[in-house]
Parts: sequence; structure tokens; C-alpha cells
Amino acid sequence: MGETGGTARVVLDAMGGDHGPAETVPGALAAHREHGVPVLLVGRADEVDEELRRHGGVGELEVQHADDVIPMAERGSNAAFQSKSSLMVGCELARREGAAFVSAGSTGAVVTCAVRAFGRREGVLRPALAVALPAVSGFTVLVDAGGTADPSAEMVAQFATLGTGYARSVLGVADPSVGLLSIAAEPGKGNRLVRDAALLLPEMPVRFHGNVEGHDVLAGTVDVVVTDGFTGNVVLKNIEGCVRTTLGLVARAGTVDAGPLEAVARLYAADTHGGAALLGLTGTVVVAHGSSSAAAVARACVVARGLAAEGQ
Repeated sequence: MGETGGTARVVLDAMGGDHGPAETVPGALAAHREHGVPVLLVGRADEVDEELRRHGGVGELEVQHADDVIPMAERGSNAAFQSKSSLMVGCELARREGAAFVSAGSTGAVVTCAVRAFGRREGVLRPALAVALPAVSGFTVLVDAGGTADPSAEMVAQFATLGTGYARSVLGVADPSVGLLSIAAEPGKGNRLVRDAALLLPEMPVRFHGNVEGHDVLAGTVDVVVTDGFTGNVVLKNIEGCVRTTLGLVARAGTVDAGPLEAVARLYAADTHGGAALLGLTGTVVVAHGSSSAAAVARACVVARGLAAEGQ
């Protein structure tokens, strides 16, 4: 998944994330050295160059200077006005070059800048973040995983078409099924947003299964689970936390070989999935976890190249 595609360049926000160039630069170098991904680094050139020297990568990757850095706590609505930030400069460069863009910066800021730079695809009300989570069999696409905290019911219904397209083109699912995340499987259950979206989804060009619950997300009940970005992000981080906690409890008990469980836990780590694809734009954008390590950044770059090759 996300591995295909030639040598299209990836533009990386080198200042994004909790750790900035200390992790993004070695991550970019790893993507280039180990996977052949050409990466253009955007950020404060002196800081980026220092990290390139530290890792023996001077002259290996191109660097585009950008004066400003958008803080991780920045609200998305303010980000697009910071035209000299690494995030905005990087998005504009990626758009002009037809390249994929990757950032571990503030999700809201990335979404705002990406929408301004790339623009939405025709008819798309709001882009959405999609993550492919390993399930009992294959993968489950969770969408929206954090792009829009308070969407309308119409947006949630449209997330189903975005997630279905992702499941078809990236995961190879011929006829993806879609479930609406709720507190119960019965029709009519859930909050107002869920109830309103449930009325719209049968009219969408998707195979709507109906409501699904939290325990269905990784059970393979459906191929695509749609929800609002607030709930989706909570679900995603809860899964990551539960996997880590379960592994820790098993290790503490000392009664079971933790090796196989560690292999399972790695499937849900950012180092493995790389980040979330921002669907619904005219270009390819991957939002990596804010705490991404160099390995996670490298993976995000590889995933972005693969998504670009699939037109996502």
C-alpha cells in the first residue's frame, strides 16, 4: 500500500512537527537513500543545513528557504495568512511542481494551507483525512481522521465517496462497503449529526452498510468507516494508545512472548502507516503525526509518492 510510483518529487515541510529538522531531515534522507524518493526540504535554511551536515547529507537534497514557522498550537484559520511560513511556501511549491506535499505540522494549519494552495476537487465540500488501519482481514479506511472537527451532515456523507475512492485506488477493493460510526448499529441511533448523515448516505454513490460501532472499526465489518474529524481523531489515537498499553501490560506480566505482539503493535505505529492522506484536493497531501520520528517522516514521504502515483 502506498509503495508504487516512479520518482516524483516530494516537498517536505522541514519545520513541521514537535521536533522540526532534528527528525524531518534524517527522515527525508532515509526516504531518499533507502527508497529513492527525491525530497525537497522547505524551512529555515541554516537549521536545515546544520542537520544535513550532521547526517552527512550536504548537497544530497535540495533546500528551499522559508523564513517563518507556524507553531503547532496555531489555529488553522490563521495559517494561510502566513505566506512566508515553511508550510505555505511548501504547499505552493508542491502545487507549482505537481509534487506531493508532506507535513507533520498542526493538522488544522496544514489543511488550511493545502486547501488554499491546491484547491478542492470539483464538487468537494471539504477535504478529509483518511488512514488505512490494519483490520482482521485487509484494511479499514477511517475518514475523517482529524481534518474537520465540526462538519455538516452533507460533508460526512461526502466523506464516504472520498473514502470509497481511496479504498478502490489505493487498497484495490473493488466494491467497498461503508459504515457510519455511531453508538449503536440500529437505524436512528446516534447524535443529530449521525442521524442526519444516515438519511443522506443511502442516496450517495456508495454501498452503504448502515451504522457501525467502535468495536467494528478493526473487525473488518466494512471497508470504510466515516465520521466527523473530532471523533475520528479520538478513535485513531485511542487505537494507538490501546495497542501500546496492551503490549506494556503483557510485557509486565511476563507470561507471554511479547515478540509477536510487538509485530502487531508496529502495524499501528506512525513509523508504519506514515500519516493520513488529505483527500478531496487537486494535489497529494499527507499529514504526518505531530510527534513523528525520522522513521515516520521517511514513511510519510514514501506513502506520499505512492498516493501521487495513484492520483490521490
